[in-house]
Amino acid sequence: MFVLIVGAGRVGSAVAKSALAAGHEVSVLDADPLSHERLDAGQSKTWEDAQGQFTVGTALEIDALIEAGIEHSDVFIASTGGDNTNLIIAQIAQKRFGVDKAL
Repeated sequence: MFVLIVGAGRVGSAVAKSALAAGHEVSVLDADPLSHERLDAGQSKTWEDAQGQFTVGTALEIDALIEAGIEHSDVFIASTGGDNTNLIIAQIAQKRFGVDKAL
């Protein structure tokens, strides 16, 4: 299963690590390139060495979502710091890209 998570804060990075450990393909999109450090923290190897994907970009930009892999996502998780942003990007995932499970 391919999981796209937008937002690599405490929640997003924890969910990303759990999903990757469970054997899923995981891509994380975040506007802050330094948030990548949360994905590496406490791990025995880097996020990319563990087969995780990280994309720097703004979730409200279609090109960033496409680069992060939304077109083949089975699950989309919006975990940014803004409730309104999360609602909008989850709707974009469902309506524009046909992602059935957008949380």
